[in-house]
Order: sequence, then C-alpha cells, then structure tokens
Amino acid sequence: MNTIKNILAISALAMGTFMPMGSFAQTMMDHGKMDMSQASASMTDGEIKKVDQATGKVTIKHGEIKHMDMPGMTMVFTAKDKSLLGKVKPGDKVKFMVVNEGGKMVVTDIQPAQ
Repeated sequence: MNTIKNILAISALAMGTFMPMGSFAQTMMDHGKMDMSQASASMTDGEIKKVDQATGKVTIKHGEIKHMDMPGMTMVFTAKDKSLLGKVKPGDKVKFMVVNEGGKMVVTDIQPAQ
C-alpha cells in the first residue's frame, strides 16, 4: 500500500513541476496574436547565416517580425521558391518577407538590404 502512495505522490509532484511549462512556452510566443496572412506581411531586416539551396532552407538572424508578433531571433525558414536563395549568401544583410503556409514559416521574398 505504501508503494501506491509513493507512486501517487511522485506523479503529483511531477505533474505540478512540468504542467506549467506548456503555458510558459505559449506565453513566450502567443500564436493567437500572430497575423500570418500574406496581406499583412511586411519586410523584415535580417542577416543570412546559412543557405541550403538543395533543401530550399535558409537560416536568418532577424529582427522583430511585427506582423507575427515574433521577437528577433535566429531561425530556419523554407523558401517558397528555391531561386530566391540564389540571390543571397552567408553574411549578407537582407530584407525578407515571411508568411505562415500550412504551419511552415515560408520566405516569399528576399532582397539584399540597401
């Protein structure tokens, strides 16, 4: 009987410790606030960190993406068209547009910064 009580006590402790983590992550990036439509998208400043032409992925260190209520960070995006990636290389300062398409963060335009 003591074993069952111990298991229940440990389970309750574990749930109390790990359950708040989900709400913390949700608070960090509240997807409900994001306006991910193409109509509201605007260009964002960034710096190219890595380009993978074969997979159509680009890693960009970017400032705040206002239309998505997303803080500045470095992340990997998918290019809508791989030909967009032929214009840039690591170290380039750029302006880019990103939208959410089917749950993926997709770069729809990327230009060297002027």
